[in-house]
Amino acid sequence: MTQTPTPSIPPFIESDEREFHDSGVPSTVAIAKHPLHPLIVTFPIAFLTGAAGADIGYWLSGDYFWARAAIWLIGAGFISGLVAALTGMLDFVRIDRVKKHSAGWIHMAGNVTALALTFGNWYLRWDNVEGAILPTGIIISIVVASLLGITGWFGAELIYRHKISVIGSSSRHEP
Repeated sequence: MTQTPTPSIPPFIESDEREFHDSGVPSTVAIAKHPLHPLIVTFPIAFLTGAAGADIGYWLSGDYFWARAAIWLIGAGFISGLVAALTGMLDFVRIDRVKKHSAGWIHMAGNVTALALTFGNWYLRWDNVEGAILPTGIIISIVVASLLGITGWFGAELIYRHKISVIGSSSRHEP
């Protein structure tokens, strides 16, 4: 019996020899078999890490431009995050392999948390664009950006190690 190239170190790395050798499980949300979730997540990641950068820019310079940029980035990150969450949740619910691995649960729970924190951060700033940044807004922005780094790792585990949401022919429902 062959071994997968990476040993299991749950919950961070879970290797399954059967998954390593199969063609992968296609996404349930795709156009011409191209999965949408991995494409769409780039937008909230970029917006929300950019918001953390804008908050740091405001903290260092005191320039209102950065405060205004941050609230727009947070709003765009929240709205695009809802779309990414919808596509990801559809795959989470419909593909058994996602729920089988801790990476799927960590990815989902972490991103739901990041989205909730983002909504809270946006709400705090709605009538107080500059005043909400220091210290609460910048802390939330940095926590969200950090969470996205962690959940992004687990999302990549799902795609590259467990072959979920790829162009493959394995069944979405496992025995």
